[in-house]
Amino acid sequence: MATGPASRPVMPLPVVAASAQAKNYWRFDGNISWYGPGFYGHRTACGVAYTPSIIGVAHRSLPCGTLVTFRNSATGRMVTAPVIDRGPYVTGRTWDMSAGLCMALGHCYTGTIDWRWGAKLRACGAAESPRWFSRRHGIFFGT
Repeated sequence: MATGPASRPVMPLPVVAASAQAKNYWRFDGNISWYGPGFYGHRTACGVAYTPSIIGVAHRSLPCGTLVTFRNSATGRMVTAPVIDRGPYVTGRTWDMSAGLCMALGHCYTGTIDWRWGAKLRACGAAESPRWFSRRHGIFFGT
C-alpha cells in the first residue's frame, strides 16, 4: 500500500474481470415518448435553449448533463444524449426524448426503446464521456 498526500494510505483500484465488463446492461422501456413543437424557443429546466435539432432527453430525477444512450432495436441506431430537461409529466413514462433525438433514432412515436447510462455504459466501451456541457449550445464539448 502506498501513501499519498498528508500520509494517507492510497488503496489500489480493484481489477475488473473482462467478463464483467462485457455484460449487457441495456434496460428496456416500453412507453417512451418525445416532445417538441410547443417548447421550441424556450429554456429547459437545465437552462438549455430548446430547438428542433437539439439532442437531449427529459428525466424527473437524473442530474442535468447525465449521459444516457438509447438504442432503437428495430433500426439498430444508437445515440448518446444528455439529460437537458425535467419530465415526462405523463404517468407511467420515464423518458421524454427531444425532437432531435427522436429523429436521430428514427423513433418519433410513443413506444419501446432500450437505454443505459452511467458507469456501466463506460465499462461496456460504448462511449466516452465528454469533458464539459455547454448550456448555451446544449451540447457536450471535448473528448
